Amino acid sequence: MTTVRQAYLDAAATALTLLRDPAVARHWDDPSALEEFTVSGLAGHLAGQVLAVPDVLATPVPDEPPAALLDHYTRSTWIDAGVDAATNVKIRAGGDANAAGGTAALVERTTATLAALRTALAVEPAERVVHLACRWSLTLDDYLTTRLLEIAVHDDDLAVSVGIETPDLPDAALSPVFALLTTLAVRKHGAPAVLRALARAERAPSSITAI
Repeated sequence: MTTVRQAYLDAAATALTLLRDPAVARHWDDPSALEEFTVSGLAGHLAGQVLAVPDVLATPVPDEPPAALLDHYTRSTWIDAGVDAATNVKIRAGGDANAAGGTAALVERTTATLAALRTALAVEPAERVVHLACRWSLTLDDYLTTRLLEIAVHDDDLAVSVGIETPDLPDAALSPVFALLTTLAVRKHGAPAVLRALARAERAPSSITAI
């Protein structure tokens, strides 16, 4: 199994542990730290980073070259879209749908799906390409890198929303996430802005948010 695939499985297990935390159930119907997301919807969206993968693996792949990882974000309509944009409304609806059965049902589904993915990802060839329905293709490892980013970011969102510590992720999971976010930030703000934010407090810009 490739390093990225193992890192994804480890990060997904951390997300599952977070979903099981009693604080998530206690705050299930409360607003989350993300605008227009309830805690339940945010939990459903986080779980979706596991639940959606089997369908992606099963989607037929057209005869076309996969997009580069960075181009996936260039093409994605949710980047810089407002909270009421159709793409973000659809994302929230997906999280709500995942969470509709309640906390226990969401945890049960996510647990079963993650167990199946441990077997499935172990036998996928290194060069495997997947297709995102109605969008484009990516290598499997690049697709899982995008899921790593989602898990890392939304682990923090959910933990903050329910008042608990953000779970630690292993370096193997965080390294590709930080590399991706840094590159996206450079694309958005320019290299000098990112360099100053990381190394020169006296000249740091107010934000280098990547996504």
